[in-house]
Amino acid sequence: MIGATRSDAVFVSDVHLSYEHPATTEAFLRFIDEEVAGRTARLYILGDLFEYWAGDDEIENELGDSLAQRTVTALRALSDSGIALAFMAGNRDFLIGHAFAKAAGLTILADPHRMRIGDADLVVSHGDALCVDDIDYQQFRATVREPEWQRGFLAKPLAERRAVIAGVRIKSEEAKRGKAAEIMDVNDAAVCTLLAASPEAVLIHGHTHRPAHHMHAVDAKPRERWVLTDWDADAMPARGGGFVLRDGKLSVVVARFDNDPSSPRPAP
Repeated sequence: MIGATRSDAVFVSDVHLSYEHPATTEAFLRFIDEEVAGRTARLYILGDLFEYWAGDDEIENELGDSLAQRTVTALRALSDSGIALAFMAGNRDFLIGHAFAKAAGLTILADPHRMRIGDADLVVSHGDALCVDDIDYQQFRATVREPEWQRGFLAKPLAERRAVIAGVRIKSEEAKRGKAAEIMDVNDAAVCTLLAASPEAVLIHGHTHRPAHHMHAVDAKPRERWVLTDWDADAMPARGGGFVLRDGKLSVVVARFDNDPSSPRPAP
């Protein structure tokens, strides 16, 4: 747990909020209430906040207690309390746009993004752009990030967009079963190239669902890479959490899950 000391920043990714996994939604909303609100200066969401996002009219076309609205309301409360919120698109929610950002009170970051917080130099990324060995995915990623493609897709009715995305998700899961695990992980050379372009910075990313702390040799110097966990309250053991930056140092913070007896309890 973070404890009572206010941290400089909290980082999360790959929450994959969806109607299919309500326990994950509840765990995430509890997390930002217990571990972010009043306890940190900044929250960085590094992609895949949602399992999918068909466009910002997901907010407009839903009821007030919908998943989209609940998430926006929770994030807006953090923003209104003075916490700086930033979001970076993932491979599932790259259609999040300015309407969502305005409603939630957050800033959209380009990928990658370099910053300095206190004494810490950081470069953050969702991580999918570093998986260069997955050539089919990189071709897909390049297509759907084109402004012209997005304009055409967003011009379709919301129901049609949701149907298209559902089909893409099915095909994606089928394709994964035929790929070697290492192809879907980041490429070491791509990581080193990014680190070389960001001297002294520590890399934080998600996407791979392989939380870890790695060391890389870049120009004969040791460099750090921290990989965020994904979230799944229905897994055994449940997964979820993020990284906390305090006084220039990163540490892991674990989410609390009601259905997991080993889950950490909140600090008194």
